[in-house]
Amino acid sequence: MAWPVLRFRPVAPRQLPQTWQDGKYLVRLYLGGWLPLGTQWIVISQDAARYRLRDNGHGPLARVWDHRITLRPLGAGQTVYTDEVSIDAGLLTPLVAGFAAGFYWWRQRRWVRLVRRELAF
Repeated sequence: MAWPVLRFRPVAPRQLPQTWQDGKYLVRLYLGGWLPLGTQWIVISQDAARYRLRDNGHGPLARVWDHRITLRPLGAGQTVYTDEVSIDAGLLTPLVAGFAAGFYWWRQRRWVRLVRRELAF
């Protein structure tokens, strides 16, 4: 759900899993699919019992990219989806954090549209 804002090209392993699994994945990041942003480690850990996924990533641009996704069932077919991210990109932290805030706002809207479209059979 990052395209067309961000594109991840896998380096190691050569292919990303269809479903995230615990592990480390090295990717090349591209803004808009063409502007290289360097490499980033995606470091996945999950707590399925609590509906949580964590990417405790890092790389040359963002030394810390600690992204936590939490799903909280409300009942009656409703769920709260929360993105929380801690970022340390040195002097670029305000710029990277601003980008992340806009990106996650945009991505949450895409999730809502996708769910509405899928449930509108």
